[in-house]
Amino acid sequence: MLDLNAVSSGYGETQVLHGLSLRAEQGRVLAILGRNGAGKSTTLKTIMGLLPTKGGAITFEGRAMPARPFDVAKSGIAYVPETRDIFPSLTVRENLEIAAARFGGKGAEWTLDRVVDLFPRLGERMKNGGAELSGGEQQMLAIARGLLMNPRLLILDEPTEGLAPIIVKLIHDKLMDLKRAGLSMVLVEQNFGFATSLADDVAVVSKGQVVWSGSPAEIRADEEAQHRWLGV
Repeated sequence: MLDLNAVSSGYGETQVLHGLSLRAEQGRVLAILGRNGAGKSTTLKTIMGLLPTKGGAITFEGRAMPARPFDVAKSGIAYVPETRDIFPSLTVRENLEIAAARFGGKGAEWTLDRVVDLFPRLGERMKNGGAELSGGEQQMLAIARGLLMNPRLLILDEPTEGLAPIIVKLIHDKLMDLKRAGLSMVLVEQNFGFATSLADDVAVVSKGQVVWSGSPAEIRADEEAQHRWLGV
């Protein structure tokens, strides 16, 4: 579904990805793990066109990935960044309606009513501004906004960052619901247990390259790999 073949990327003259290759399969969840600074978020930003590729190729559903972030979104990929990037001056409803107006329409799988069913708390906060939400509520809003783009692939960067354990469990349960519904996902996450319980496939990144790949069960059983690449 999504293929990165020997991709190099970075920030200005600083190269972060050094020939990184990985594949996300349709209908599965790929977790990208690694220490801080390994290149995980850079990988997602490069997929989304927020950083230019300096080498290699990215394809989605057999087609070359567009260069501009807007065109990447139009191709069927929704991105939930680590910073969430909701509009703080807009209400919850307005944040959601922006995505629904552009990517919804007749026959859309994801609608305003459906994301509120998934995250009932958002229904209670529709008139509140984005800046008035807790961190957990902002994360729910960011995920709901991504779903309203009706993506074929959902990409999430550190969805549990800074959240209380009870909210982490809620986010886990909701993502598990999406997985059961067949939504393809790519997940970058520092929480080892969270990531490996959701994932079907795992890729470990270090110094801008994939250094280990396999199943969640295999990485949980491989204590040497955990210690060497993840510091677990």
